[in-house]
Amino acid sequence: MLQKLKERVVEANRELERRGLVIYTWGNVSGILRDEGLVVIKPSGVPYEDLAPDNMVVLDLEGNVVEGSLRPSSDTPTHLELYRRFPEAGGIVHTHSSWATIWAQAGKPIPCLGTTHADYFYGEIPCTRPLTKAEVEEDYELNTGRVIGEVFQEKNYKHVPGVLVAEHGPFTWGKDPEEAVYNSVVMEQLAMMAYHTVALVGEVKPISTHVADKHYMRKHGPNAYYGQK
Repeated sequence: MLQKLKERVVEANRELERRGLVIYTWGNVSGILRDEGLVVIKPSGVPYEDLAPDNMVVLDLEGNVVEGSLRPSSDTPTHLELYRRFPEAGGIVHTHSSWATIWAQAGKPIPCLGTTHADYFYGEIPCTRPLTKAEVEEDYELNTGRVIGEVFQEKNYKHVPGVLVAEHGPFTWGKDPEEAVYNSVVMEQLAMMAYHTVALVGEVKPISTHVADKHYMRKHGPNAYYGQK
């Protein structure tokens, strides 16, 4: 199972590049084997075309390297903190994709303005508070995960599978690495659409609650009927 997860994490990282969400080495994907408590993550600074199952890094949830000779992604402590906080997350993605990062740099949540957004994220995509100087100077990446956790004290991470970190960029998650990448691609599209909508008409009201509820629940609710059984 570990070898299979390594292969999936490699492919998920490459999918970020294929979808135009990363350039150079500006992003990372991880996946977890919950029963074993093992996380597989991209090695730091390695180009996507050079990734292979054998150079993935395997860690436990405390950050101890179990397998791999390369250093793990510098964002590893953030990934691990999110896995500890979000027990049903099976994959995590971080990128600096352009449109989502624009909103993060502005310190603004991505508003839910239409049904495209409501199909995937139940309400706005939140933005964290900025990290303090002390949080940046010590345990920066761990504290990034903690400020994300603050946001989800009052939100359901399964209904809103992504967040913007202020002054930084987006993180997404899903039941596995593939779904986490999917949510990252969707977030980028939503960020672009929202930006242009606001630029076109200025202040925009969020989508009507009853329409948002309908669209989210028909895909994700207990009586969902979108797609095939």
